Amino acid sequence: MNLRPYRKQSHEINLTPLIDVVFLLLIFFMVSTTFDKDARIKVELPQAATQDEMSDEDKILDITVDSRGHYYVNQREVINTKASTLRRAIEKAVGDRRDIPLIITADAKTTHQSVVSVMDVASQMGFLHMTFAARQPVEEQ
Repeated sequence: MNLRPYRKQSHEINLTPLIDVVFLLLIFFMVSTTFDKDARIKVELPQAATQDEMSDEDKILDITVDSRGHYYVNQREVINTKASTLRRAIEKAVGDRRDIPLIITADAKTTHQSVVSVMDVASQMGFLHMTFAARQPVEEQ
């Protein structure tokens, strides 16, 4: 016969593993989340312009990159693809003006590095208004 009084065992929930899992999830999300980074080169999407705005050729700087990676500053070919040569060609074309818009026209088959080089040189020179030229695809009927 068992004369000892019946004691209810207290059931405790061990929260230590739960806290460990929550901290691991917190660390995972902190490490894997990308935060908003300030881009050094700001790019604006091109906008349509009327004929009157585009009539004055010295208002814009047009840099074209062909499929071979050769540069053209205002329709004049740059002698090589070095950044220093491109910088001199841009300085010759616009002088000290840095407030004019820069339009980068790149062939669809050009290398990404060629376009980034143009953007880098223009950013180092102080151009703030860069846009890309694009055309709308022709719809088949």
